[in-house]
Amino acid sequence: MPEIKKIINNPSSEQLRELARKDETTTEFGSPSYVGKVRSRSAKFTKNTIDDKLDETDFKALKEVHDFLRQKGEMIQVDRTMGESKKFHCRLFVSKDYARIAFGWSELLNPIQNPLPKPDMVTIMLPEWNERKILVAAEKGITFALGSDYIGEAKKAFLRMWMYLVKKRGGLGLHAGSKLVKIKDCNGRMKEFGQLFFGLSATGKSTLTGHGLGLKGKEKAWLVQDDVVGFFDKKCIGTEGKGLFIKTEGICAKEQPELFHALTQPNAILENVWVDKNGKVDFFNYALTSNGRAVIQRSELKNAAKSIDLQKANHLFFITRNPLMPPIARLSTEKAGVAFMLGESVESSAGDPSKAGQSVRVVGTNPFIVGKKGEEGNRLVSILRENPQIECFLLNTGFVGEGKNATKVRVKDTIQIIKKVCRSEIEWKPETDFRFEMPVEFIGTSFDPRIHYSPEEFSAKMKKLRKERKEWLSRFPELLPEIKKEIY
Repeated sequence: MPEIKKIINNPSSEQLRELARKDETTTEFGSPSYVGKVRSRSAKFTKNTIDDKLDETDFKALKEVHDFLRQKGEMIQVDRTMGESKKFHCRLFVSKDYARIAFGWSELLNPIQNPLPKPDMVTIMLPEWNERKILVAAEKGITFALGSDYIGEAKKAFLRMWMYLVKKRGGLGLHAGSKLVKIKDCNGRMKEFGQLFFGLSATGKSTLTGHGLGLKGKEKAWLVQDDVVGFFDKKCIGTEGKGLFIKTEGICAKEQPELFHALTQPNAILENVWVDKNGKVDFFNYALTSNGRAVIQRSELKNAAKSIDLQKANHLFFITRNPLMPPIARLSTEKAGVAFMLGESVESSAGDPSKAGQSVRVVGTNPFIVGKKGEEGNRLVSILRENPQIECFLLNTGFVGEGKNATKVRVKDTIQIIKKVCRSEIEWKPETDFRFEMPVEFIGTSFDPRIHYSPEEFSAKMKKLRKERKEWLSRFPELLPEIKKEIY
């Protein structure tokens, strides 16, 4: 831990906002809005000391950082607690001139009453650095974030280290949202379902996790945790207890009423969202970036659960954007392991803006894994085998088919599907064309991928896709062979 010359120790939220006043545009809602130079995570500038080899320039930068902090640096220190039943102490240091980062990050986690001299995790953030480098020493619980002024970089620095700590303590950290649904089944019996949604940014994870499903009366859906959870002692533990860091792209009151309400409150904090000189906010204007973000408060979400821990999981949904996949499919335990390892989706502006929209595979749809990825797939399958109550599904939230005749899977379509899963209203049948179970009847006939291609074209595309999937899984020698043979 480097020596820091001068520290502003745990200023209040009001003090942090005042320190950041020079960068603020006040919105029509009375909330602060900030625009940074870096508007997404610096994925291609990130190295961790377990999977990557640091070079001479990295070590030189670290030495220069230590010298800078010891001689010149004036830093804001913010201490927060991550987790509820299992608590982790997080400490962020950020340059005083970038108080807006400390302000935004501090509103995601609960304050800590008595900060310890040695926290579990530390992130040192120097946005003014002349070179962009994110250097992660997860085994030591420290991250150096240099040259980035993106609030999301601070958020993910801690979540990345947290997932590594959870794994070292016998759990499994997941880039997934968690939800609790209380609903009547097809026979009118009230049931509860704990659900996890796996997905890359901008694929619908936060939307589906936070959606109330349109339920009324005694039926209800609660958002438990938005972004990262951990399987620990067969329970899904949460991380961020105070706020959520959501993507604002196209959020509207009609399709995402819960999120829209929280987003338009005075206590929201906007980052890289279009706001004109009069404070008018436009969530559909992407001139700055399509990765507009906001910190919103759980207290503003009527359907936020009291706890950020989920006592048990019943449904796991793996979100994809592969046009050859149907809107819903049911997976066996081993095929769920395949879905986890494939992590098939599309890149978004949150990860690598230069590749936004391109097909991508990310194990666990989790760009923050530290250590051998195949071991995480093995551990997930082991957890599923120990918990037979868990059903696993594949969700396509993009397009079915390609080209001008492709069918868009709308949010309301996916919501209807999720409710049908909960109500046990879907009759399943095995499909040899896909090697998993599909509904006997779709909510729309155009949702069957096969009708968008000739039989020969579909067969050729699936053959090519399976070859690519096999080659992808071969990259992970530690992955169990019984998982690899279940390619769908």
